[in-house]
Amino acid sequence: MGKRGRRREAAPGPQAPVAEYVSADGEMTLGLRGAMSPATRREYAAVRGGSPLSQEDAWQRSAEFLFERLATRWEIAGAEPIVRQKELLGRYRFAGVEERRWIRDVLREHLAEHFPGVEAP
Repeated sequence: MGKRGRRREAAPGPQAPVAEYVSADGEMTLGLRGAMSPATRREYAAVRGGSPLSQEDAWQRSAEFLFERLATRWEIAGAEPIVRQKELLGRYRFAGVEERRWIRDVLREHLAEHFPGVEAP
């Protein structure tokens, strides 16, 4: 068989460490990536700056941006964990007030520990 017929497995690249956070009631577990590229940091700074006319919108967008870039896994009430990026973001957008508050608190804690130079939402 020719070269085109062979399947090659991709070499696994380096994996960023993942920190897991568990809610106080133990119902939710969120896994967040422990590395952020310089390009992602620049994009986040641009989103965080936002429009001076709508700081609330910039604040909401910055939290969503961080969640999208850092979340790797979200387990809710013992259900099958959400691990696909599109599904994670969809579930975040569907989250209630208390869930979003917990996620923002986790993001702040995570940024303080892993990215001290990055301003939290």
